[in-house]
Amino acid sequence: MSHLADVSPPTACRVCGGGVQEFLDLGRQPLSDRFRKPDELDDEFTYRLAVGRCDSCEMVQLTEEVPRDLMFHEVYPYHSSGSSVMREHFAMLARDFLATELTGPDPFIVEIGCNDGIMLRTIQEAGVRHLGFEPSSGVAAKAQEKGVRVRTDFFEKSTADDVRRTEGPANVIYAANTLCHIPYVQSVLEGVDALLAPDGVFVFEDPYLGDIVAKTSFDQIYDEHFFLFSATSVQGMAQRCGFELVDVQRLPVHGGEVRYTLARQGSRTPSAAVAQLLAAEREQELSDMATLRAFAGNVVKIRDELTALLHRLRAEGRSVVGYGATAKSATVTNFCGIGPDLVHSVYDTTPDKQNRLTPGAHIPVRPASAFSDPYPDYALLFAWNHAEEIMAKEQEFHQAGGRWILYVPEVHIR
Repeated sequence: MSHLADVSPPTACRVCGGGVQEFLDLGRQPLSDRFRKPDELDDEFTYRLAVGRCDSCEMVQLTEEVPRDLMFHEVYPYHSSGSSVMREHFAMLARDFLATELTGPDPFIVEIGCNDGIMLRTIQEAGVRHLGFEPSSGVAAKAQEKGVRVRTDFFEKSTADDVRRTEGPANVIYAANTLCHIPYVQSVLEGVDALLAPDGVFVFEDPYLGDIVAKTSFDQIYDEHFFLFSATSVQGMAQRCGFELVDVQRLPVHGGEVRYTLARQGSRTPSAAVAQLLAAEREQELSDMATLRAFAGNVVKIRDELTALLHRLRAEGRSVVGYGATAKSATVTNFCGIGPDLVHSVYDTTPDKQNRLTPGAHIPVRPASAFSDPYPDYALLFAWNHAEEIMAKEQEFHQAGGRWILYVPEVHIR
């Protein structure tokens, strides 16, 4: 049984109050990271996953907000340290912060959504003062086990004020794949304003609207990704809160992200990269409704082609499994109507997801170590953003005749 809890469409943009025009409806969806035991399927929470663009500030956002306590809780199953690529990504960033921003006497860095401490561990090992905010107590405990200082709380104006009183100003405030999760972004930016040193920087990285549109990676849209940022929308959001967009960096991780750097207005000279990305977005007409509606049409095309392929393979008697019980896979399985009749199981390395069922679609999740017992004919790669890392690890699957199914940027077999 499904029900709709206390969720209602916002009547206005969560950044500027302008009107939000919907362009894509991905149907009713469950909580993307709520993997349930087989006996816990009653009363599963669902909501309508739809995306719109603000007519005033061009911010792309969901039209319904899921209460944050339902998404981020003590059993939140995602651990950033699970990928070797991401471990190196965050270690490199931490070393860069230590070399460029955390060089003065007693520097201080705060991370919003520190997860299991993957970035702050390098900071901690360097002996630099730090604090992570992580409302999901389970992953916060993992960070604390590594010696990382963590406050199990949401970052907002009130908690930032408290840290400023007790710890002093922060030279760097950082967030990875976190700011886009937060509908109440105004309070977060007020907190950044309260906590950040006069010459400090707020750095955050999140999935990039330009990559999502170019690759038709519609599975980047789910309950936790409330905003889909572009340089244009981030610049406008920053200006409304007294900040300036002073740098941008394209990142290959998670299927394409941008790292944005904000500073207090006039405190730093914007890099040439900012003007270049803004110009590229104008040329691509990235925020135009015609572009976004064309993207929506491509999403429907992928859905139809993927389901047709899976039905054909089932008719041919082929075995098909999923690989990577990602949060974004919930969007794919539920929008496309993919259940255990088409994909009989999903293999994943995260212990907290194993021996449970995927959200909504209820496909059994098995340990990745059982992938070869026996190998299937086809594996639908939900964790496509880690394709090279996974395929290098699973070479024996290919050697045994197995084939990968991918759906980004189009449905294809590899």
